[in-house]
Parts: sequence; C-alpha cells; structure tokens
Amino acid sequence: MPTALITGVTGQDGSYLAEWLLGRGYRVVGMVRRASTENFERIAHLRDRLELRQADLLDQLSLIDLLRTVRPDEIYNLAAQSFVPTSWSQPVLTAEFDAVGVTRLLEAMRLAAPEARFYQASSSEMFGKVRETPQRETTPFHPRSPYGVAKVYGHHITVNYRESYDLYACSGILFNHESPRRGREFVTRKISDGVARIKLGLASELALGNLTARRDWGFAGDYVEAMWRMLQQPAADDYVVATGESHAVQELVEIACGCAGLDWRAVVREDAALLRPAEVDHLVGDASKARRVLGWAPRVRFPELVEMMVRADIERVRRG
Repeated sequence: MPTALITGVTGQDGSYLAEWLLGRGYRVVGMVRRASTENFERIAHLRDRLELRQADLLDQLSLIDLLRTVRPDEIYNLAAQSFVPTSWSQPVLTAEFDAVGVTRLLEAMRLAAPEARFYQASSSEMFGKVRETPQRETTPFHPRSPYGVAKVYGHHITVNYRESYDLYACSGILFNHESPRRGREFVTRKISDGVARIKLGLASELALGNLTARRDWGFAGDYVEAMWRMLQQPAADDYVVATGESHAVQELVEIACGCAGLDWRAVVREDAALLRPAEVDHLVGDASKARRVLGWAPRVRFPELVEMMVRADIERVRRG
C-alpha cells in the first residue's frame, strides 16, 4: 500500500485528491495546522479513512519530523494562502506560505524522504499579464499579485531542487478549477451561493467586480487526477492543466442565474470597490502536453460545472 502525504488536505483540492487516492488503495495522511477551531467540513465523509497529523509550512522542524514519521511515497503540496485578493493585504504571510513554505517542505524532503515523489501546486496566476495566448509550460511569467509572485518562487524552487538534488519534483500549473467545495470567497462560489440565496428569497442582489475578466475554468475533481498522473511518470516534469476554453465572469453569471430561473441583469450589481489593484484579464491554458504525456483530459464542461455548483448551493441553503 503506497503512502501519500497531502498538505492542505482540508481544502477543495485536498479533499478531492484524498478521495481519488483512497479509491486507488493508498494510505492517505493529511497534514493539518494546529488551530483552536477545526474546519474539516470537506473531509468529514473521509475522516475514518484518513490519518491526520499536525505540522506547519511555517515550521521547518515539524515538517522534517512529519516526513520521518510518515515515510511517504508521494507528497502533494496543496497548502497555501490561496485567495488572490488577500495577498495584497497580507503579502508577507502569502510569501511565507506560498514561497518559503515550499522551500521548507522540499528541504525536509531532501533530508528525510529523498526517495519520495513531490507535487507542487503551481498556478495560472503566475502568467498574469500574459505574453502569449494560450499559455503553455514555456510561456514567460508576469505575475500581477503578491500571490502570483509567491507562486512563481514556489514553482522555480521546485525546478531548482529537482535539478540540484535529483529529487522527483513536479509542478502542476493548474488553471482555475472549481466545485461545490470551493471557498465562498472565490468568485465562482460567491456567484453560486449568491444566486442560491436570491432564489430562496434570502438576498436581493449580488455585488461583483470585473465582469469582463476571462478565465479557463474546470472541475477540481478532474484536475486532481492530473496531479496523480504526474507522479506516475518515469521522469519528473511540469505540466499545464486546463480546459483550453476561456469564459468571462459575465458568462458564468448568466449560466448561474439561468439555472435558477433569474434574470442576471436584475440581480447583479457591479461594485468598483471589488476590483483588484492589478487585474489579470485573460487566462486560457494549452494542456496539450498533459493530454499527450499523461493521457489526461477534463470531463466536466463549463456549463455543467456552473450548474453543479448552483444546484449544490441551493440544496445547502435550503437545508439551512
């Protein structure tokens, strides 16, 4: 039975990845931070099949101790400060988790588990002010947020440890991926939750920022399969994971409202206070390398994804 260690196991991607690995007979160990209040909602249905162990990306010794104890075959580093707007208000903390934290984990792996295989969660936000469309593995980075900058560091330090110490270390450059388990601060979930509340008479409007920003949105449950496939290859490499389709925020709003029988023009209010200091206007990924080498392709289409999220939120809000 192979052992997988997932940092960020309580998040959207961590919960889907844990399900995927458990379904393939893995022993799955989730790393969690010490907190006065636990938030295990996304993995509640898996708790009796997971091992949870405390450690922290901000504490080097805890990571070394964790790897020595767990002895993982695969390490998936999904823990991060992952909300882009927060990175402007907490840029140093974002760098500690998303940049230096990756280095701490790689260093712990070098010292305590050099035979393991390592996955780093890179991000399409690294492309930022894009140099070419679509974006692929060779597209230059131009991040437009402290989050994007920190992710660029995390990406390059992963490549550096692979080349310096011959570690098996991959980065998945994942474009936006969503699900009913997405945090409600993210625009997709903010929309599906807002539409559900309006539909059920608990709210009258939905305030949003930039409706023209375009993103490549896929289903998180599909994307975790790509993470796993990366670590099954003979040699470590980096891959873009994306649908290859670009959609505006307004399209997402229209589909979400249509699913709930609402007129989006009547319920959506544009709020300039919600605009980013520096916007990323158009992201769309070229995942042809992942298709060719990994045999991976997304299954859930964009309209299905939006409808899945809206229906899940209507059901959740209705239950109270």
